[in-house]
Amino acid sequence: MNYDMTKTVDMNYEETIEKVTEELKNVGFGILTTIDVKETFKKKLDKEFKKYMILGACNPNLAYSALTAEIELGLLLPCNVIVYEESENKTVLSILNPDLMADIAKDSEALKEVSEKAKELLSEVLSKV
Repeated sequence: MNYDMTKTVDMNYEETIEKVTEELKNVGFGILTTIDVKETFKKKLDKEFKKYMILGACNPNLAYSALTAEIELGLLLPCNVIVYEESENKTVLSILNPDLMADIAKDSEALKEVSEKAKELLSEVLSKV
C-alpha cells in the first residue's frame, strides 16, 4: 500500500499552499499546525533546504469517530499534508493515505469506515488542486 496520495501541480509553492488550504476547508478540514521545514532547518541547523511545508489537517467529525473507534489513533492525527517546491512553477502536493489507519487497526470496522470517508474527501482535495 502506498502511504501517500501525491501529485505534481503547475503552480508555484505559495499558490499551492493557498489552494490546498482552501480545498481542505471546503471538505471540512482545518489546518491545526504548519511546519515550515526550510525555515526550521535554517534556524536550528543553519542548513539550506527547499521550500517545504507540513500542514497538519484535521476534520473534527472524522477525528472524533476515529478516536472513538481506536483511542491510540491520535498517534496518526492530524492528517499530514506536505507541499514542496520541485521547481519555480512545479510543486508537489502529497497527502497521507488514510487507508493506513484501517490497516494498522485491522479489526476495527468503524475505523475502516472513517478511513474510507477521509480518503474520499482528501482525494477530492487532491483532484481540485
